Amino acid sequence: MKRILFSIAILTALLLGFQSAHAQIYTYVDENGVTVFTDRKPDESRYRVHNLGCYGTCRTGVDWQRTPLKRRAFDAEIRAASEIFGIDDDLVRAIMHAESWFEPEAVSRSGAQGLMQLMPATQRRFGVRNPFDPLDNITAGVAYLAWLHEEFGGDLERVIAAYNAGENAVRRHGGVPPYDETREYLRRVNILFRRYSGS
Repeated sequence: MKRILFSIAILTALLLGFQSAHAQIYTYVDENGVTVFTDRKPDESRYRVHNLGCYGTCRTGVDWQRTPLKRRAFDAEIRAASEIFGIDDDLVRAIMHAESWFEPEAVSRSGAQGLMQLMPATQRRFGVRNPFDPLDNITAGVAYLAWLHEEFGGDLERVIAAYNAGENAVRRHGGVPPYDETREYLRRVNILFRRYSGS
């Protein structure tokens, strides 16, 4: 019981941002079906490592015009999903860069997971089995982008904003929601998209 309470206290501190931006935590499901989080490295055969912290959307002080691009990371998975769903692979790279910094184990403070930072509801919606598997995560993320593209008639500003804030927020506001985070996200993704596409 003390261990669980200690783990909950650590997770709470991490979620509130009291730890470093790149805090490493470990999570596993115990014999009672309880998910346990801890900052102590456990037995690798039983535990899975997750990096909880700030990856893309919450980063500040980044020069998005100069930050190094990752053109080859997960290239096969991105190209395959982009071809299947008809989404520009450079847009996928830009979103992945802004979302997770190409870290497959990324977990945001809001609970988004993996390379494309999919929330649990989005994972269920697009049939994700393992959000930390690059192919599974990228395929679902690109499927969601394709759905948003159709939903908003190909309006990329709305598509990108909806990927960050949710399609309901975009519908409710009739366009890009007036949220500082979403507007900054849109700026970052547009910069990265232009850079990845070489325009």
